[in-house]
Amino acid sequence: MAEPAPPQAPMAALRSVPWRDLTPMTRREGLIECLHPLPWLLSSWVAAQAGLWWLALPASFLFFLTALRLNHEAVHGNLGFSPRGHRRVLHGLSFLMLGSNHSVAYNHLLHHSRIGTPDDIEGKCGRMSAWRVLAYGPAFPVETQASAWRHGGTALRRRMTIDAGLNAAMIATALGSGATFLLYHLAAMLVAQCLTGFFAVWITHHDVAESGLDARTQRSALVNCLSYNMFLHLEHHLFPAVPVKRLAVRAGRNDAAFPTLATKRQMVLPIPRKPTVLLSAARGAES
Repeated sequence: MAEPAPPQAPMAALRSVPWRDLTPMTRREGLIECLHPLPWLLSSWVAAQAGLWWLALPASFLFFLTALRLNHEAVHGNLGFSPRGHRRVLHGLSFLMLGSNHSVAYNHLLHHSRIGTPDDIEGKCGRMSAWRVLAYGPAFPVETQASAWRHGGTALRRRMTIDAGLNAAMIATALGSGATFLLYHLAAMLVAQCLTGFFAVWITHHDVAESGLDARTQRSALVNCLSYNMFLHLEHHLFPAVPVKRLAVRAGRNDAAFPTLATKRQMVLPIPRKPTVLLSAARGAES
């Protein structure tokens, strides 16, 4: 029988739901995760070279989304690789996304451990209005990198320096070759970096303080499929060690154990639907 969650501590209650069986990842599964961004990246390049901007732009959006998912997994060590292997993934993504994903890692881990405090540079976007976070967007990657450089220590600064060198290599290659698809990629990634505070933080964290929960979530199977499970952000905050691809199972267990928390959950995209659909999907995935 489902046990009601203590109203004063919903996050603590949800963390009591079993989860450790969802964490193991093989190296093969990790390599498959690394493939997710590549079709979108190549599609955006082909479309841009052909001048098909209406195809290139959504492909770039999906590349950045899947690259963020991969970055997320590498930050939390969820790919089944060694620590060095996860760092190599972060370097590769820094090259392609035009940023320092090691500074992202530093700030993201602080976001989990000190959420809502002055140290939570990443999470402050979720406490802004939509228009304010969009205006702040270009400063967001600058501030996060400056904070990581200032507080992260020698090893992190060395990795950030490598990231910066990879960024310079990508820029030099694009400008030196003059290739249309690479110049387009530079512009698209610069815009994407400026919108990261909105799309990667604000939409999953805004206006959640009164709920007692750290983030928003999603209960539309279609939306979760199209967003590569990245909207299951509450479940990610509950257990960062659970790979993104298994967060729907985690969500189903939460709903089954504490159905009374349905009134507290806030959706990223509030789409009315029957609550039993996700539960059935999660149970099917576990069987």
